[in-house]
Amino acid sequence: MSLVLRNLQRAVPIRRAPLRKKLEIVRSILGVQKFDLAIICVDNKSIQHINKIYREKNLPTDVLSFPFHENVKAGELPQPDFPDDYNLGDIFLGVEYIFQQCKGNEDYYDVLTVTATHGLCHLLGFTHSTEAEWQKMYQKEKQVLEELNRRTGTSLQPLSRGLF
Repeated sequence: MSLVLRNLQRAVPIRRAPLRKKLEIVRSILGVQKFDLAIICVDNKSIQHINKIYREKNLPTDVLSFPFHENVKAGELPQPDFPDDYNLGDIFLGVEYIFQQCKGNEDYYDVLTVTATHGLCHLLGFTHSTEAEWQKMYQKEKQVLEELNRRTGTSLQPLSRGLF
């Protein structure tokens, strides 16, 4: 199925091809290639607005995930009943926020990949509200990124490291 990658902002230049290439590999690692997925790149104003509406936090943020399937248990894939239900959901990347948070030697596209991977884990039922949930999510992100590193020669680390 398809990966839709939309850029709805103009604050930060973005090349979608390198991000798409890595995210297709991440989807393969997670075994979710048969599911549709939308990744929408937005600016600070847009992500702040979405964050305020859905999380009651009036701040820009790096990523917001909206799963198509409710109640997916961490580590399990959705089990759609109908062809139209082969959809994971939507990930909004606050690319302006992410760009502003990048440290001097960090590659912006690497950080986008890690952040999108984090969002994808949320779509697959992983959360980090408690330390136990965080440990499970951290291990999944670490496993996925280690395999991505092996396939692409990068050295990406999980977004959620050091959260607890």
